[in-house]
Amino acid sequence: MPHPTMPRPALSSNGVPIAFSPDLFGPLRGSAGLLGDPGALRERLHADGYVYLPGVLDRAEVLRLRGAYFSLFPDGYLADGTRPEDGVFSGSVPAGLPEHGLPRHPAHAFVRSAGFERFMADPLLSDLAETLLGGSVRMLPRRILRHFHRGSRRASRAHVDLDYMNAVSASPRVVTLWIPVGDCPLATGPLIYLEGSHRLRPEEYAPLREVTDRPGDRRPISHDLELTARHLGRRWLWTDFRAGDLMVHLPRIVHASLDNTTDTLRLSADVRFIRAQDTPDPRWLVPWSADDGA
Repeated sequence: MPHPTMPRPALSSNGVPIAFSPDLFGPLRGSAGLLGDPGALRERLHADGYVYLPGVLDRAEVLRLRGAYFSLFPDGYLADGTRPEDGVFSGSVPAGLPEHGLPRHPAHAFVRSAGFERFMADPLLSDLAETLLGGSVRMLPRRILRHFHRGSRRASRAHVDLDYMNAVSASPRVVTLWIPVGDCPLATGPLIYLEGSHRLRPEEYAPLREVTDRPGDRRPISHDLELTARHLGRRWLWTDFRAGDLMVHLPRIVHASLDNTTDTLRLSADVRFIRAQDTPDPRWLVPWSADDGA
């Protein structure tokens, strides 16, 4: 895949600007060529903290999932004359639509639907997790579906997954699979990964937790992604994702997302696998709801 090129539109995360410059952003490294070599793929995961696998999922199936989800929204949410799978925001949220992921919101119902279950049952997902975790695995039932529209000024803050899966008995042997459900170029707000941050000690980024827009929640590292990168001396790694791409990452890598500045709705799913014999955080054993506190 060719290196993404400059320049780019103004970027931000949770409304806080971040400059798109070579000292703050670098390219993700693709690993699809290693799929036939399990040992090399595991080495790449532990070396980089992630594996980026472009084009490994059936693009048509991913787009069907996107269309099925956006077809559940009330009239007025999608732009007139567009298809649900296009996911084009009209610019206004219909009155009465609940907050994302709460009961009666389409995302809450969709993660419990037969169509979503069929998509997640793709053996490619579990086979990949088995390869990377080195044994039999199980998928955790708490599978999250997120979408962001232009103007919401809402994105994932810099964080590590382990801080959200840290019940006393929970195993740290987990991988997250992040699936962009539709094309997801930089301007739509994809995940970005802090280079080599899975090797950081938590105390190295602990001071950043004092710069927060959520003073009552100590799990996010920071909502200021430029400050995070400069404090830790590391770049954010990115690409223009396409439907069919798949990301896998370790629970200790710092990652975040950008604000969506386009009319195309950013939709993604994340699913986590643990070793079959390990004990998960019990909060992850039930379907996701945005108010579940996990």
